Amino acid sequence: MAIYLDNAATTAVDPRVLKTMQPYFSKHYGNASSLHGFGQRARAAIGDSRKKIAMLINAEPEEIIFTSGGTESNNLAIKGLAWARPNKKHIITSAIEHDAVLRPCEWLRKQGYEITVLPVDKHGLVDPKAVERAIRHDTLLVSIMHANNEIGTIQPIEKIGAICKAKDVYFHTDAVQTFGKLPVDVDALYADLLSASSHKINGPKGVGCLYVRKGVPLVPLLHGGGHECGLRSGTENVTGIVGFGEAAAIAKKEMKTDAKRLTALRDKLIKEALKIPDSWLNGHPKQRLPGNANFGFRYIEGEALILQLDINGIAVSTGSACSSKSLEPSHVLLALGLKHEEAHGSLRVSLGKFNKRSDIDALLKALPKTVERLREISPFKRKVR
Repeated sequence: MAIYLDNAATTAVDPRVLKTMQPYFSKHYGNASSLHGFGQRARAAIGDSRKKIAMLINAEPEEIIFTSGGTESNNLAIKGLAWARPNKKHIITSAIEHDAVLRPCEWLRKQGYEITVLPVDKHGLVDPKAVERAIRHDTLLVSIMHANNEIGTIQPIEKIGAICKAKDVYFHTDAVQTFGKLPVDVDALYADLLSASSHKINGPKGVGCLYVRKGVPLVPLLHGGGHECGLRSGTENVTGIVGFGEAAAIAKKEMKTDAKRLTALRDKLIKEALKIPDSWLNGHPKQRLPGNANFGFRYIEGEALILQLDINGIAVSTGSACSSKSLEPSHVLLALGLKHEEAHGSLRVSLGKFNKRSDIDALLKALPKTVERLREISPFKRKVR
């Protein structure tokens, strides 16, 4: 049986979530905008999910805007705010953001905006003081992710958010990797905008949300019937939203226990895997996501390592699933200061709620032999020597 250790890319739908969703496929299938009973039941289900998600991050239900996922949420936050406040044309972000943040920023650069991309240290941390120094009179927005999807480093978001609030600058955080996995309080983070996604917390794909603090102006990406407070037109994905809400409710109950268990598994994996010669850990040694371990191995290619482990029935990754088809080294790893050949030899292991210690044991049994075998045929090793 295959072992799945790529939960940062996506997760299996929790059976309890699936059970909650099922009636909305064929029984309560009404359009939430319709006035009849079918529509009103759908509308009520959406409202219930909105409350569950708001409770998870200490927000008000009306501050939750449902989207198709993290990418749309990030685009709505960045472009929507830029269009709503065109008098300020400076945005600050970091070098290790997800492409769903970096590419909208790059698109705005072509529209005349100035984008400041802050560097990170060797562990992937953004310096809050660097954020403060970068803020100008015309700065509209600071967008720094809560935790990185590749290396798992958790950013000092509270400090960054406090700086933005003091400077009267809007603050957005991509919390796709922390929502439902770590405590997230929008007030404690001083977040004006926060992105989240369902399929990272054992909910269905194709649904996410953007938290929009009251009073934050946004222009919608999609124009139409004015759904989601006029910010996201289109018939609501009721089934997906119901699943997202249930996943959030389960996360609220089980997050603390899951985080403790996954941290123990993660630490065991890191300790044993680093016994492999010429290996290292990418990301912060302690300030990282409970289920994330990202390794570097000299003299091998990450893609070859992933394929060999897959043959052994173990699914892992070598970076972000969104860009894994690219042969270019990870921009996140390069930002840490790694050389191109070092960045190519990465392995990301991301644990989820259904992983057991036996899964880690199986990986630790296969990994050293696989690394050794690949090094024997590695062109990198021959080139270095």
